[in-house]
Amino acid sequence: MGIPVIVMGAAGRMGDTVARLVREAPDLSLAGVAERPEFLDKIKGYACPRDTEVRNLLRQIKDAVIVDFTAPAASLQTARAAAEKGVPQVIGTTGFSPEEKAELEDLARQTTIFHSPNMSVGVNALFKVLPLLARALGEGYDMEICELHHNKKKDAPSGTALRMAECLAAARDWKLSETIRCSREGLVGERPQKEIGVQTLRGGDVVGVHNVYFLGMGERIEVTHQAHSRDNFAAGALFAVRRVRDLKPGKLYSMGDILE
Repeated sequence: MGIPVIVMGAAGRMGDTVARLVREAPDLSLAGVAERPEFLDKIKGYACPRDTEVRNLLRQIKDAVIVDFTAPAASLQTARAAAEKGVPQVIGTTGFSPEEKAELEDLARQTTIFHSPNMSVGVNALFKVLPLLARALGEGYDMEICELHHNKKKDAPSGTALRMAECLAAARDWKLSETIRCSREGLVGERPQKEIGVQTLRGGDVVGVHNVYFLGMGERIEVTHQAHSRDNFAAGALFAVRRVRDLKPGKLYSMGDILE
């Protein structure tokens, strides 16, 4: 039997994809699934315990890893239950407020928590590369980000776009809260040099596209990442599942920690 995995929000797009890949993996085992009461019938086909409360699943399942791609409030509730039991958790949820992120960091001192706004190995490699470009090109190049996702996505900008903006701001020793510009409308005046624009597009069934622009005089550099399938994100989450039990509580881990 492989590593027992509990999937939260198993009726959702990402939850369903994660559950499918867990069942296909020889070294993992789908030990339990959870959903809100109104969606419980949608996961009745799973041959494992089903429940609306992760605490009930944790009473039945030992040595599990929780995978959660739900919503901030739900993920925090699950993290509190996981911390009580010392169960490791892999979170792909985006849209956490600063206060919610701070609570997640506190809970990570009690149990091992891995959180990444984007589970793609390629995107996380970009988090390393983008600061190198920002520093090499210097402040003569304006930096802009544009992200495109499906019409069901609830948060904007995407967690990935915000993480990219954080990387760029840190590379120039800027405070992101003072330099990010998430929309422009009307007579806004000339673009300040010390600014990172982040624009959001929504439509159709697009899994995820992120474009980062470095715009200089007479030239521009464009860095693009396109996600063709949710399998890519689910595979990244399972990459984390296989490693998270080897990590110790004390910090909120990211994909960068594992890749290093």
